[in-house]
Amino acid sequence: MAREAGTGGAESQEFEMLQGILARSSKMKRLLRLITKIASTESTVLITGESGTGKELVARAIHYESPRASRAFVPVNCAAIPETLFESELFGHVRGAFTGATGMKRGLFEQAEGGTLFLDEVAEIPPLIQVKLLRALQEKEIRRIGDHSAIGVDVRVIAATNTDVNKALESGQLRDDLYYRLNVFQIELPSLRERRDDIPLLARYFLERYCRRQGKQITGFSREAQLYLLQHDYPGNVRELENAVERAVTLVEGDLITEKELPPDMIQRRMLRPAREGLAGYSPDWTLRELEKEHIKAVLQKYSGNLSRTASSLGVSRSTLWRKMRGYGLSRVS
Repeated sequence: MAREAGTGGAESQEFEMLQGILARSSKMKRLLRLITKIASTESTVLITGESGTGKELVARAIHYESPRASRAFVPVNCAAIPETLFESELFGHVRGAFTGATGMKRGLFEQAEGGTLFLDEVAEIPPLIQVKLLRALQEKEIRRIGDHSAIGVDVRVIAATNTDVNKALESGQLRDDLYYRLNVFQIELPSLRERRDDIPLLARYFLERYCRRQGKQITGFSREAQLYLLQHDYPGNVRELENAVERAVTLVEGDLITEKELPPDMIQRRMLRPAREGLAGYSPDWTLRELEKEHIKAVLQKYSGNLSRTASSLGVSRSTLWRKMRGYGLSRVS
């Protein structure tokens, strides 16, 4: 796992990187350590979290940190498969199994032989196919449609869903027995608003990525753009941040991204005016470090010094909040 450090200010905290996943926040650093432990096992994994939090990226990290790394990683979006084709897609079919089956087809399980099969949006699999999937997991064998003999498979399955698992179980959308078979290890990905420490790091990473792709040289973000990026709620999570940065790199004509290049809904939805009003003496000349200090101070005042509520609002742990308060010389009654 790579570890690097910034050079000063709010960017100076050490960050870690694993298979393209960047982590400065304590939540994500703990998650990277969990991925490393899980990767060495053969157990099934269920990844939960909102859309855009990076579930496939985590699944890939588990695969490429595992002994199966040299074999195939086969991702499939279960929500995109028509119900009538599910069984054939997963398990394959033989020639003549049904009208239109003019040849033998290897299913996704066979394509992932020796490697990892990633079933994204697993709660969208039809109930009847869930039964057959459960059997495949338990028996480590599949049967192509129209075939009379079973085929042994050596596949690790990682599943993911952005559906509320409890509601899916209560409604019968997700079978209890399949859930418990998949949920040997569960990884719950935090939303981006719960890991705000990672926003500057991710924004810089995406900036460098899209500068390379578009052949541009951009030095960074203006302080006002940083303010928008830090305080946006990101209903689309990391994917939304990436799209915002890609858009900005495409539109910018100078060497610095300003708020003018950010998506209009990010500007309209929230939050520069309330931030200015809530941060005493706000100035666009503030450094990012000064902005973070004043923002923490304002949220502390909002919650009357309650550290738990302040940390939750900021999307950091209590220990991270306390460390930042010490670094900035803040107290609960600052």
